[in-house]
Amino acid sequence: MPYTMKMEGIEELSTMLNEMGNQAEKVASVSLYEGAAEMVAEVKSKVRQIKTERFHYTVFGQRKPSPEEKDALQAIEAGIARFDKNGSEVNTSVGYSGAGYVITGYGKVKAVAQIANAINSGTSFMQKQPFFRRAVSSGTKKAERAIKDVIEANYQALIDYNNGGKTE
Repeated sequence: MPYTMKMEGIEELSTMLNEMGNQAEKVASVSLYEGAAEMVAEVKSKVRQIKTERFHYTVFGQRKPSPEEKDALQAIEAGIARFDKNGSEVNTSVGYSGAGYVITGYGKVKAVAQIANAINSGTSFMQKQPFFRRAVSSGTKKAERAIKDVIEANYQALIDYNNGGKTE
């Protein structure tokens, strides 16, 4: 004895899936922004952990950044670059590249990105303190979670809307 199955609601399902596809770029952008914001917060927390010392002449590679240099990184938060939309991808970056200039000790004007790079990678006269690498290592899972949460919330809201406000 054959068993017959009948499916109803294919048109509604098709409409909902089309709507999800139409919203994909917007949802990707919103979720990517939230993930990038998590990375900025993680960079900010790692900047607070930078060890400093007042300027003094020292052996090459042994100096730590000055408190003014650390303050410059704390005052000007890492930024989120404009989104690059390329087909089905949306990309951005987090960093200090467009942060401008600050006046550090002895009236020297330095680019904030240069200060961040010198502290992160070290120089011939400064110890490296890879705060950015540490932020990426510890913040990646948080950023991924934030991205996933935003995507799930947006699509759940769309599903609920298409179901007439009823959740299943």
